[in-house]
Amino acid sequence: MTKALITGATGFLGGHMARRLVELGWDVTGTGRDRSRGQALEHLGVQMNYYELGDAEQTRQACKGQHVVFHCAALSSPWGTYSSFYRSNVEATQHIVDGCIEHDVERLIHVSTPSVYFDGKAHYGIRESDPLPRKAVNHYASTKLLAEQIVQQAYQKQGLPSMMIRPRAIFGPMDQTLFPRLLEANRQSGVPLLQGGRAPIDLTYVDNVADAMLLGVQAPENALGQAYNISNGEPIPFIELLTRLFQRLDIPLHTRRVPYPVAHAVAGTMEMVYRLIPALGEPPLTRYSVGSIAVPHTLDISLAQQQLGYVPRISVDEGLERFADWWCEQ
Repeated sequence: MTKALITGATGFLGGHMARRLVELGWDVTGTGRDRSRGQALEHLGVQMNYYELGDAEQTRQACKGQHVVFHCAALSSPWGTYSSFYRSNVEATQHIVDGCIEHDVERLIHVSTPSVYFDGKAHYGIRESDPLPRKAVNHYASTKLLAEQIVQQAYQKQGLPSMMIRPRAIFGPMDQTLFPRLLEANRQSGVPLLQGGRAPIDLTYVDNVADAMLLGVQAPENALGQAYNISNGEPIPFIELLTRLFQRLDIPLHTRRVPYPVAHAVAGTMEMVYRLIPALGEPPLTRYSVGSIAVPHTLDISLAQQQLGYVPRISVDEGLERFADWWCEQ
């Protein structure tokens, strides 16, 4: 029986991956912080460990006896201190890598992000070989890139069999971030439409990401040490996404048109104020969140298709149906 460790198993992607592996008959261990979600996984047979990945010793020991490690855990907020992102995304990845090397793990699949490409400018069909921005858009992107470098160096210098994926805008049942934020904005003052909502949005259904991760386990030698773009490969205009989503939810869609330069300027001011007064928490708008729905940013997934055999099984439309069914049951 194949044994796997999933970090961030109580999160959205990690939880889906844990359920998939249990269905496949794997022996699954998970790490996480949310005990209520963890208990639901325990009922399925997942062995859960509750601790911070900043605990180097526990993290290394968790890798003992595992054939595969899926590193899904990360601090992915658009806002926060650099030290908190560094601790969660860089140091934790180093501990995982150390554990994989120490205990001869056969394959490490590291979940990264296409946020490393974002520079506020329009890009279509971004390839993994395209040059990255000189400066990352935020602490999340900068620390996730550092984490990638740790994984790459472990492969190049110590032979750790590993690869990375960069999934774009993951959605599906149990999503607590992407679509719920749109629903909340719709309920309050309406979803802001920047550039008329024409910017294409690249999405990835969560089960397609799980497929990519499983393909990574069996990936050939030439895939090791590489990062792969993952998406559904069917970008759609933001306004069309909203229309399809709210129709399936049978909820009236409320939008408000906001000029992009105004939204960008307001977001920049908010960032400055919230940075000066940390007690305010996370600003309602950031330049990255504004740019993500106003600036075209689509991925070329041909490398994953050619080298991993990745094919998005679940279309955006089917994924929206599944999300709507789940949401309406809550």
